[in-house]
Amino acid sequence: MALSRSFSRCLRANTLHTRSSLLRPSLNRLQHRTFVAKATEYLPAYPDLTESEQSVRDGIAKITSSFLEDYWLQIDKAQRWPSEFQRAIADAGWLGIMMPTEYGGSELGLSEATVMMQTISESGAGMTGSSSVHMNIFGLAPVVKYGNEEQKARFLKPLIEGRERACFGVTEPNTGLDTLKLQSLATKQGDGSYVAKGSKIWTSTAQVAEKILLLVRTTPLAEVKKSTHGLTLFYTDLDRSAVSVTEIDKMGRMGVDTNILGFEGWKIPEKDRIGEEGDGFKLIMHGMNAERILVAGEALGLGYAALRHASRYAKERVVFGRPIGQNQGIQHPLAKSWVGLESARLMVMQAARMWDEGYAAGEYANACKYWAAEMAFTACETAVCSMGGMGYAKEYHVERFLREVIIPRLAPISREMILNYIGEKVLELPRSY
Repeated sequence: MALSRSFSRCLRANTLHTRSSLLRPSLNRLQHRTFVAKATEYLPAYPDLTESEQSVRDGIAKITSSFLEDYWLQIDKAQRWPSEFQRAIADAGWLGIMMPTEYGGSELGLSEATVMMQTISESGAGMTGSSSVHMNIFGLAPVVKYGNEEQKARFLKPLIEGRERACFGVTEPNTGLDTLKLQSLATKQGDGSYVAKGSKIWTSTAQVAEKILLLVRTTPLAEVKKSTHGLTLFYTDLDRSAVSVTEIDKMGRMGVDTNILGFEGWKIPEKDRIGEEGDGFKLIMHGMNAERILVAGEALGLGYAALRHASRYAKERVVFGRPIGQNQGIQHPLAKSWVGLESARLMVMQAARMWDEGYAAGEYANACKYWAAEMAFTACETAVCSMGGMGYAKEYHVERFLREVIIPRLAPISREMILNYIGEKVLELPRSY
């Protein structure tokens, strides 16, 4: 189900109204919430959020308050998909936060979606919780922009309602981040359909997904004049009779699977092709900057969650007759972590608002993703170290946050590639790769 019509209209009206005054503070800014608020309370309000953004934060916090951190600890231990949480988010209508209203979405902005993803992660759900809905939030941006009306009606409604789950098939074992060198090939048949052969890697949620957004070549690389040509985008059924899905045993985010896909003889209907044949690279790039901003928000949530635990522990843990948080050796690193997270959050929200206003260049999306991931990692590491042995214990949660915070440093693009981009595009230095 979608958000209630009145709530959706209210949020959208607030969004449209505040686009001309992006930094107008929320009316909730004077409601005092301690930074170390328990997970059963609303998460702390921020003074710079618009009314629409704060409304999203409050609404998501109400849902996450039913999924306490012990729930996520058990999900992590059992390596089980968080189906109850995803269902709760879907039933409340939040999966369509950025989708068109005619298909059941709320048509809000990236800034609201970023607040949503940060709030999920910050609640203690971490990357496990945010990743369970991540693809539904941004993944079908190429379908929204480039799909025909029949495709939008067929694909968007079940995704928004949570009846279908999607995964993302782009990266390949032999090419990594060099997307233009993809080798998987879909060959067109006489009836207009395609038959695909190849492999993909780091495809999250493929164990549970019904659909896949798939980028493959329809013209071999050796036959195109430019490497950006010959790539085609499909959104189609994940046909398990033709696609093998092998889970990768990994370090963290244990409740959300990551996989290697192998396929041969995979028949894909022509009606599942998005846009024109050969235009896939242009189509897939739409939404990439948005994803980086969303991931930055998710990283921030991890950092704040870790800092919340460490601050509470430092206030309550007494050693040598005094709370350890009274010692500057503990207090100052935690304070520096908060400063770093806040500097990153302000940058992330500015990048999201700029994207909503139509700013298409990538320097701010890349930079905020880089900085948020770095500051979140520092906060999680500081939390573990400040809590000593208890920081290493699973029941105190911060070790889980530290394992998961590696993800935004690596994906969807590495920090080194971001610095390459900034060096070349912003500083006009020679291309380094």
